[in-house]
Amino acid sequence: MTARHDAVRIIEAKRDGRELDDDEIDWMVDGFTRGVVAPEQMSALAMAICFRGMTDREISRWTTAMVDSGTRMDLSGLTRGGVVVPTVDKHSTGGVGDAITLVLTPLLATWDVAVPQLSGRGLGHTGGTLDKLESIPGWRADLDTDEMRSVLSRTGAVICAAGADLAPADRALYALRDVTGTVASIPMIAASIMSKKIAEGTGALVLDVKYGSGAFLPDPAEAAELARVMVGIGAASGVRTSALVTANHTPLGRAVGNALEVAECLEILAGGGPDDMVDLTCELAREALAAVGISDADPRARLGDGRAMDSYRAMISAQGGDPDAPLPRAAHTEQIRAATTGPLRWDALGVGRASWLSGAGRTRPGEAIDPAAGVVLHRVEGDHVHAGEVVATVHAGDEGRLPAALDELAAALGTGADRGPAGAVTGRRRGW
Repeated sequence: MTARHDAVRIIEAKRDGRELDDDEIDWMVDGFTRGVVAPEQMSALAMAICFRGMTDREISRWTTAMVDSGTRMDLSGLTRGGVVVPTVDKHSTGGVGDAITLVLTPLLATWDVAVPQLSGRGLGHTGGTLDKLESIPGWRADLDTDEMRSVLSRTGAVICAAGADLAPADRALYALRDVTGTVASIPMIAASIMSKKIAEGTGALVLDVKYGSGAFLPDPAEAAELARVMVGIGAASGVRTSALVTANHTPLGRAVGNALEVAECLEILAGGGPDDMVDLTCELAREALAAVGISDADPRARLGDGRAMDSYRAMISAQGGDPDAPLPRAAHTEQIRAATTGPLRWDALGVGRASWLSGAGRTRPGEAIDPAAGVVLHRVEGDHVHAGEVVATVHAGDEGRLPAALDELAAALGTGADRGPAGAVTGRRRGW
């Protein structure tokens, strides 16, 4: 990088639609990370990118610059039982009821692979994987690199928080985008997700890119474009990457809330659980295993024969959790009934907001949540229901939260033609 650059000129160049060169991108990202480029200048560039977009080359370089702002983990020599194993990870762009990571991570570890799953917390109507697992007494999200490698070597699976030294430019940039109306940019979403996954050091990655009212992107075409861009970034960075584009117009599974979703995942690990969750988990597992050369795998069989549950218990125990401890239960519950007769419809966003209002979510980073709060759906999209039939229950620790949550849930409930299950795969993209 050279000193010839000027932040204002780079902002003007993107404002006017010019493609930025590699040196300009490197200089801006590095300068922002070090405090040389002011937050208002990076805000202006982010807004210019929102309006003007980025070429695939620019996005790939922007991602690389964010990876280079911190350390990149090296998991290439990771062993299990004295044998070097490949690493594979999964990332979801987030949706209502999406707790698949809790099942998929230990399920994949029943094969000779290691799954370094770095996850985050929820904000708004979509839950965070770490919040869900922290419903388990004793479980720890914060592991240092040595602890993470140790858990991976012993169990093949780890779910933990990303360290502060992984892609710090992304952390700073995301905080800025969140308060400047520049989150909804496919180039910057793609770079944000992929910078963390590349820095994590995984050798293969499968992406679950969701669309619908419960997802970050409502439009399937936009989700397909995001999938294309992220797969391209992964391929350019030497990470074997594929993506499934999946529906989240209605909640995935039946539980929305932290401990409630953990309980549902335990049902799946025991060989049961909702069909849509099981189907998508198995589809993602086959995709991930194919990326590391394991073909003809039967994930469904390993959910049914106890191996996935054994793997889950080992993973939870290795991170200080008690897999036998009872999960938190809400002090207050209230049911909601169908107002009309016909095929039921749930709007994912409304259900997610109802769970958030019950106490399961937060409005700002660091805010405390109620691990037992949330919503359980007794009847799901497409079921034929009768007026007056109980269709859902709201759980809350604070009784005062129930009225607002019930109102939001009632507004999310309707009847009409079946739109198909949540988690339905409507697109696929591979980078190899």
